[in-house]
Amino acid sequence: MVDRTDFERLDAADPLAGVVGRFSLPDGLVYLDGNSLGPLPTHVPEAVSRVVVDEWGRDLIRSWNAHGWWEMPGVVGDMIAPLIGAPPGSVIAGDTTSIALYKSVAAARHLRPDRTVILSDSGNFPTDLYVLGSVAEQTDAKLVMVEPHEVGEAIDESVAVVSLTHVDYRTGRRHHMGELTGAAHRRGAMMVWDLAHSAGAMDLDIAEADMAVGCGYKYLNGGPGAPAFVYVRGDHASSLVNPISGWWGHAEPFAMSSSFVPAPGIERMQVGTQPIIALVALKSALEAFDGVDPHQLRSKSEMLTDAFIRLVEERVDAVEVVTPRQASARGSHVSLAHPEAVRVMAALIAEGVVGDVRPPNLLRFGFAPMYQLHTDVWDAVETIERVLAEERWRDFAFSSHTVT
Repeated sequence: MVDRTDFERLDAADPLAGVVGRFSLPDGLVYLDGNSLGPLPTHVPEAVSRVVVDEWGRDLIRSWNAHGWWEMPGVVGDMIAPLIGAPPGSVIAGDTTSIALYKSVAAARHLRPDRTVILSDSGNFPTDLYVLGSVAEQTDAKLVMVEPHEVGEAIDESVAVVSLTHVDYRTGRRHHMGELTGAAHRRGAMMVWDLAHSAGAMDLDIAEADMAVGCGYKYLNGGPGAPAFVYVRGDHASSLVNPISGWWGHAEPFAMSSSFVPAPGIERMQVGTQPIIALVALKSALEAFDGVDPHQLRSKSEMLTDAFIRLVEERVDAVEVVTPRQASARGSHVSLAHPEAVRVMAALIAEGVVGDVRPPNLLRFGFAPMYQLHTDVWDAVETIERVLAEERWRDFAFSSHTVT
């Protein structure tokens, strides 16, 4: 019979065991919400203090040159590139995911002016759909949404851009990136991926896609509101038209010319002055990935989610697992359905297990392989079982929290 010692042995044999100490987590807390906000890497406070006190405080404007502030978006982009399977010089960091997506999809649409459809699916993240709708309205296109399993068949010669989130933010269902990118290209469409729920939790091979975006505050652990990133395939880098022309995307930003000439490569995807303190925090957070093989991340992610699903199905009758059982069909979070999800999660958090809720009835638990322990799985399921068996959630009123 499996018990907690079996999970302790897995932790002892974990090839990523040495990485866990790179993160600051409160004692006694099982934190399963890194798919919403990653924890603080231990070395980030020192880096942020240095840029604030020493660089901004002492060197002032000289820091743009003396401390590489101007180059920071590209430096951070090059640190993200290997985590998503992209070559150096193809990723730039900055702005937010929504802005990054807007720029990317509008630029992709510009490369297919004779087509009229932007294609997505009903499982896409809501803000992505809002952004796609805006691009469609502004470029005389039509946003078409289909069910996730219908995307491949829906790509035809009318589709200018296919834009999808790799991992469904609710259920954890995962699109097959290679197959859908290939299908889009065979039919002449551009492919833009949102990697917000993928980057930092698994190995990726984004190089064949036309563009991709992602955020820095989930599995990349860059802090609340951390900058996003944009990937552009090399053969597009000097032909894309950024829909928002700004001086950071200019070929000669300090020439102060009254006419816009785009930078020759990925830098043209920039717009205005970037948030240097936030970029420094993200850069420092990404250093936690030094020496980590993305394939190890995926292997551990599969082990953690497999074990969680198996234990839940063995021990907890009051919930339904809605995340795919097949590892290749899911990301790194698992969702459980319960009619009182909000109150159940409040009870779990009170018991030291932190996940989050997605409407109407999903309890969502993220498993970040960089710092998650196998014993976290055991402890989380024990707590879920106890809270539901004893109906402890009845002690909690419906939450009025804005953020969940």
